[in-house]
Amino acid sequence: MMSMRKSQPSLLTPGQPKPDYPLFIFLPGTDGTGSLLKSQLSGLEQIFDVRCLALPHDDAEMGWDALAQQLADLITAEQARGVPRSTYICGESFGACLALKLAVQYPHLFNQLILINPASSLSRMPWMRLGVQALQWLPDSLYPLSTLGLLPFLIVPNRVDRSVQQELVKAMQSLTPQTAAWRLNLLGQFNADELPLEAVKQPVLIIASHADCLLPSNTEASHLAERLPNAQVVALPESGHACLLESEVNLYHLLRSTRFIESPRLMTSDCGKTNPVLSLPYGAH
Repeated sequence: MMSMRKSQPSLLTPGQPKPDYPLFIFLPGTDGTGSLLKSQLSGLEQIFDVRCLALPHDDAEMGWDALAQQLADLITAEQARGVPRSTYICGESFGACLALKLAVQYPHLFNQLILINPASSLSRMPWMRLGVQALQWLPDSLYPLSTLGLLPFLIVPNRVDRSVQQELVKAMQSLTPQTAAWRLNLLGQFNADELPLEAVKQPVLIIASHADCLLPSNTEASHLAERLPNAQVVALPESGHACLLESEVNLYHLLRSTRFIESPRLMTSDCGKTNPVLSLPYGAH
């Protein structure tokens, strides 16, 4: 059972540690719980030693640089626990922005980067500032209702099981309105165009949902891929923003079909080394 430390970010181990497997570090969306990767674990744990970043549910102070530094410290400590091995960073939405910050500031810490519907376009959305202001003034008693209103923008309902939808709502409601507003404000400040993405030489896989009703993920994926030298984009034509919650999306199969992973027991690799990656369509599971 995963539990979240409230005082500072932490890396949770959702299953049994596998110190001789490549390290897979998942950076979650705005909810920051790390718990929503659960439906993908059975596949990922076949080839990875999985960790999930958990952010304090009541934090409304930490900026991007501090988050990246604390994440780098956590990854460094995790890498020191066992034999040298490859490290895969996987960021979803808010977590994808954090992954990009980590990639440019601490490039030595990872071998491969996975970005899922990056929220890096949010600063260009006209409703963003209104959303921050609304959350800041929203009474705590009304915040749970606001998360229900956001649900249709996050998922394609008929592709996400009812029980999983309830878990998503629970994760969103675990935040205080102030923390939710702060993280939305951070996304409003995030500008990928100011980052030296051309310096990221590692292979990057960008997964983009074409039915994303929250953000223009397809356009943003293409925009980022133009600047990341070793990137490929995989389209999910029928998926919504929170695509990892969909029963028809299997991240493990997607990584295998795109040949983004080399071997179930890849022991070690030099960080920063580029590996050939083929761009293949995302096939049936």
